[in-house]
Amino acid sequence: MKRTGILILFSIIAFSCTQGNSADKAQNKEAEASRDTLLYEGETHFRNLRQLTFGGDNAEAYFSYDGKYIVYQRTDTKNGIMCDQIWMGKIPEAGESFQPKLVSTGTGRTTCAFFYPDGKHIIYASTHLGSKDCPPVPDKEKMKRYIWPIYESYDLFVADTNGNIVKQLTNTPGYDAEATISPKGDKIVFTSTRNGDLDLYTMDLDGGNVKQITNMLGYDGGAWFSPDGTKILWRASRPKTDEEIKDYKDLLSQGLVAPTEMEVWIANADGSDAKQVTYLKQANWAPNFMPDGKRIIFCSNSEYPRGFPFNMYITDFEGKNITKVSRDNGFDAFPMFSPDGKKIIFSSNRNNGGTRDTNIFIADWVEQ
Repeated sequence: MKRTGILILFSIIAFSCTQGNSADKAQNKEAEASRDTLLYEGETHFRNLRQLTFGGDNAEAYFSYDGKYIVYQRTDTKNGIMCDQIWMGKIPEAGESFQPKLVSTGTGRTTCAFFYPDGKHIIYASTHLGSKDCPPVPDKEKMKRYIWPIYESYDLFVADTNGNIVKQLTNTPGYDAEATISPKGDKIVFTSTRNGDLDLYTMDLDGGNVKQITNMLGYDGGAWFSPDGTKILWRASRPKTDEEIKDYKDLLSQGLVAPTEMEVWIANADGSDAKQVTYLKQANWAPNFMPDGKRIIFCSNSEYPRGFPFNMYITDFEGKNITKVSRDNGFDAFPMFSPDGKKIIFSSNRNNGGTRDTNIFIADWVEQ
């Protein structure tokens, strides 16, 4: 869910900006492909950048606690994967290829997988109990704007790394998804609509001791714990005017949200002392902590009035001293550092031959 809407938005904008005759379109595609590359000029934080997936939409790739594996979500309609399913694979050594395997049920739609500390289990959200089919997506023509679906049939599940579900963690009415686990291995943070709004909650690894930790009106999601487990980062929308509030509530009542204006927030792990970090307008999201636990890396389109590209940036907890990390012409997002802080993994449109494919990339991180 975190990814698909952003990619749809980019696709819509890209399409609307390239109207013309067939020759123009072919020329534009050829020109775009010629600019395609694995590493762009100015991306000095990446060394030994390597592409792990090829084709389809691959995103939200996250490391295991030992840093040897990743788990991610993938759609590839050309190969019969009609909506996101969860895959995992060992990070290849030099000379090896990436060999992922399916670890979700292959039914319904899944999102936001994360490893348990034992390395033998994962958590992810799935709609498969509601239906084995992919749930419907919002009608772009009817809505006439950028919308994310908030499927009520999403619940959180624990599965082993062979794809067998061993426990259902949530069964309350409404959306439960976007879960990550503290590096301390003691808490899960996730997003839920169980109170009628999109708020953050924490719970123990077995699903017990559920606590609501945000309560401001608006979408709170995509939360991450700091390396020491004492703080959380997340993305949030904050409708303020009567018109914005009405629009937000009307959409949410239909299981929808329009997250075109999001900012990064930070708080203590229990939700206390919450404050807004970025004030950049447009979409600022997919935040994560830097290895030192003192800075933030996040994705944003705020540099571009037309709404794209999306690139990654670093800032401090005050939202100052912003530096640009990635320079793809399309989409760079979902950064995560390996537990030892030496590698970064992210999703990008780069090196896709002028298509709209999103793939997973891994690199050694160069601190500057």
